[in-house]
Amino acid sequence: MAKQKKVVAEEPLEKQLWKTADKLRKNIDAAEYKHIVLGLIFLKYISDSFEEHYARLLAGEGEYAGADPEDKDEYKAENVFFVPEYARWQFLQNHGKSSQIPVKDPEGKDVIVGIGGAVDNAMDWLEKDNPPLKGVLPKVFARQNLDPTSLGELIDLVGNIALGSVKARSADVLGRVFEYFLGEFALAEGKKGGQFYTPRSVVELLVAMLEPYQGRVYDPCCGSGGMFVHSEKFVTEHQGRVNDISIYGQESNQTTWRLAKMNLAIRGIDSSQVKWNSEGSFLNDAHRDLKADYIIANPPFNVSDWGGELLRTDGRWKYGVPPTGNANFGWMQHFIHHLAPTGQAGVVLAKGALTSKSSGEGDIRRALVEAGLIDCIVNLPAKLFLNTQIPAGLWFMNRNRQGGGKFRDRRGEILFIDARNLGFLVNRRTRELSDDDIRRIADTYHAWRTEGGSYEDVPGFCMAAPLARVQELDYVLTPGRYVGLPDDEDEFDFTERFTTLRAELEAQLREESALNERIAENMARIKI
Repeated sequence: MAKQKKVVAEEPLEKQLWKTADKLRKNIDAAEYKHIVLGLIFLKYISDSFEEHYARLLAGEGEYAGADPEDKDEYKAENVFFVPEYARWQFLQNHGKSSQIPVKDPEGKDVIVGIGGAVDNAMDWLEKDNPPLKGVLPKVFARQNLDPTSLGELIDLVGNIALGSVKARSADVLGRVFEYFLGEFALAEGKKGGQFYTPRSVVELLVAMLEPYQGRVYDPCCGSGGMFVHSEKFVTEHQGRVNDISIYGQESNQTTWRLAKMNLAIRGIDSSQVKWNSEGSFLNDAHRDLKADYIIANPPFNVSDWGGELLRTDGRWKYGVPPTGNANFGWMQHFIHHLAPTGQAGVVLAKGALTSKSSGEGDIRRALVEAGLIDCIVNLPAKLFLNTQIPAGLWFMNRNRQGGGKFRDRRGEILFIDARNLGFLVNRRTRELSDDDIRRIADTYHAWRTEGGSYEDVPGFCMAAPLARVQELDYVLTPGRYVGLPDDEDEFDFTERFTTLRAELEAQLREESALNERIAENMARIKI
């Protein structure tokens, strides 16, 4: 009988690209290398978009009759970045193996550069001819630790991303690759990676629960813009119109802000209201008068150096002055301050915020509950976040819990969901929520808050707790205190379990004894 060939599943394109790109990294740290790779992907995207519109203008058909393909205004009108000659991808790819490349710099000087200098020059040209990109693009390609040969190979690699139409190659595939690489670089950087990247499954859960179909979406600590990208994806996937949402953001780390601007531009999302300043949202609020319909955020956990001592009399602290040594309830009230009268928020906070009573935090939490702002609390599994092992939970707040439209009156209760046992391990350090996990949690929330929904309490997973019960537990909001044990745990047989564990332990002890004997025999054979 002929031996059957083993069918090997082909890896996704982005995974193949990552492996190849990572091999070219050599002696460059991931923190530095991400700007090189992501910068090239961005450059490829805007060059593709430019070339597509350039071809239409060159053909001069219909509304483009008589148009000049080199007129920048022709591109601005179509929300396409103008790409000058020396920044076009084909020019760079044609010279990727050259060490002597003649270019003209943005000041009009003729210069000879290597491939690294040519890419930096391309970035300078793009910023000069496209004011929205000013100060955004990386100029890191002429560094000595970046081998020109590896850079040329990287340009070829990015240049060959995907096939098909220019539009599909640019908008879909390049955007997907950019997002995948952000996540892989965050993993490679470990703790520091968490400063610019919220894990995809956490973002998807927040967006799935809030359902931001239309209105103003705000993230005052936006990192690389993942919350905005997935909000736009949600609208598109549910046959909504992307133009029905507008985004507002702020980031205090300039390098991370640059990643966000590129991440959004690669998808054609308007990022003009995504602001940077070094002081951050608390001390220099870039959207002081904004009232948002949706707030989706993952602020840094338990930050002690947040400027709280300078803000003791700030008008945002309507529910209590947050302690200077921990920003958690400063963030919480900052979010609430920016919510519209019918606005809702979904945010990540360290689990300690659910129970802490130190420095007045318990009083603030009680005030938020009594004000009827807390809609739902979700306890998350461990190991979801790259930058911390601190347990976390999701808080969902709503200024309009009395119902109306498709929602019912929920003012007398809070939904608690304990999702600690969900998710799967990607590796020893990292866990992700599956699509089914996300759907289960989101569907539970929607069934509970929707008029006529089919919600039921599930022991060990979810409970709609009356406020009287929350008061009994002194306003501690840990879901595990409310949901109880699952039914199967109620049927726990101690004798059976103890017998099984004892048998396992005895077997392990016998194995240990046998191993010790073998080690002793081997040691005795060694002649000194």
